Amino acid sequence: MKKIITPLPDSTLIVDADSREYQKVRSFLIKFAVLEKSPPHLHTYKINPPSLWSAAAAGLKAEDILEFLREHSRVDLPDEVAELVEEETRKYGLIRLVKRNGRLFLESRDKDLLKNLFPHMPRFEIKDRGAVKMKLLKLGYPVEDLCGFEEGERYYISLKVKIRDYQREAIDSFTGDGTIVLPCGAGKTIVGLGIIAKLKTSTLIICPNQVSVNQWINELLDKTDARDIGEYTATKKEIKPITITTYQMLTFKRDSEMVHMGIFNRRNWGLIIYDEVHLLPAEVFKETAGLQAKRRLGLTATFVREDGKEKEIFTLIGPKRFEAPWKEIEEKGWIAGVECYEIRVPMDRELFREYVKAQQREKYRISSTNPAKYEVVKRIVESHRGHKILVIGQYIEQLKQISRILNAPLITGRTLNEKRLALYDAFRKGAIDLLVVSKVANFAIDLPDANVAIQLSGTFGSRQEEAQRLGRILRPKNGDKAEFYSIITKGTRDQEVNAKRQLFLTEQGYTYHIKEVIDCQRQA
Repeated sequence: MKKIITPLPDSTLIVDADSREYQKVRSFLIKFAVLEKSPPHLHTYKINPPSLWSAAAAGLKAEDILEFLREHSRVDLPDEVAELVEEETRKYGLIRLVKRNGRLFLESRDKDLLKNLFPHMPRFEIKDRGAVKMKLLKLGYPVEDLCGFEEGERYYISLKVKIRDYQREAIDSFTGDGTIVLPCGAGKTIVGLGIIAKLKTSTLIICPNQVSVNQWINELLDKTDARDIGEYTATKKEIKPITITTYQMLTFKRDSEMVHMGIFNRRNWGLIIYDEVHLLPAEVFKETAGLQAKRRLGLTATFVREDGKEKEIFTLIGPKRFEAPWKEIEEKGWIAGVECYEIRVPMDRELFREYVKAQQREKYRISSTNPAKYEVVKRIVESHRGHKILVIGQYIEQLKQISRILNAPLITGRTLNEKRLALYDAFRKGAIDLLVVSKVANFAIDLPDANVAIQLSGTFGSRQEEAQRLGRILRPKNGDKAEFYSIITKGTRDQEVNAKRQLFLTEQGYTYHIKEVIDCQRQA
């Protein structure tokens, strides 16, 4: 077997991405390391404590990781790497939180460790469960929480759909807390419904927006026999055995007080589902710290956050319990294949002079909103007549301009919900085949026929946004491949940032084909 990994003492792994062995190696590598750079030929991965804790929580042992690294490494594995793997995988489960007689206690195989951390071993109240875990996390020790969960109010639902093999595996992996990571379009909602049916308990579902709330309600009505479904939003305030709300509702403040946060205590929930858990706001993080007795399920397509808060999700929601690689699901035909393109356009001299004088963040805005992108988008749209196309961007004025150029409807955060839903419905029914959308379309829009996405601009360096936008076109298309275009300004901050945005998808096995503006039209 060809050895394709070069490990460095700082726990960096340089991997030969051109090797025939790469895909096989990558599928195991992502279980304990994270992709940092992905230029042509050589990809850079990093082993860090959170990645090793997640590996340990999934049952991966230090000896499994070290055997893999030694088998595929071109040089001797540095002692520093072996020590990091052994130390950090040992940490998960080293400290356990247990409950006895209504109090919480810490236990460890290493008695001296607890004495050093807590010279006078305290007894914790039940309400301190999240705070204790966060304190130990800051000290570098992820806690294995063995305190169990409240049963909650019993509520029974049955599924009316066939569960796919990987969905069944995801459902079976959930034991009371943790995150399940599945590609967009692979049926995360079905997994959530399956877990509700499995646990037979009253459930609170928290979503990123109203569209997502509507989709959960529709999926519950269509794919289960549940009928006691409550919507807790700006227009309705229903509390039922299954209740769906939004992060925005929970964090809404009046006179500095979050007036709806009490929803957590208005019913004896046995399960709380955090849809798109990587979006979890800081205020909900804090409240979640006091909800450790509730079963908690996080659902997401990407476990990455640009602020590095993955460790908090790990501690307060639970470890990553299951992840299905995007390409593996694609190979089974459950999500569409996608061709990804990075189209590089020039910047004229006058704009370039403005760009050179600007500050870094302003450089990104100037290069992202380069007017030269408009003609490229127009040409791509014209070459895809008969397809269902989404044009997506970050800057509203830019989107207004391309909407006028293409004579296409525009949806932004200011679009009334009724109009937004009507446009989505018209797109689904074929009345329109082109939509211009802002970041409101990053999540939870059900447009199964969309098969071309054109990205004009995006949130600064956001890997999860890149993945979510590609996810808009991942529904199966009878074997036809979808196409994802990122239009960037060549040789600028726009190009630099876009390289970071692509990291997550590159890690999942996607390849971006680089084209200059003169080659942007679809090839015959």
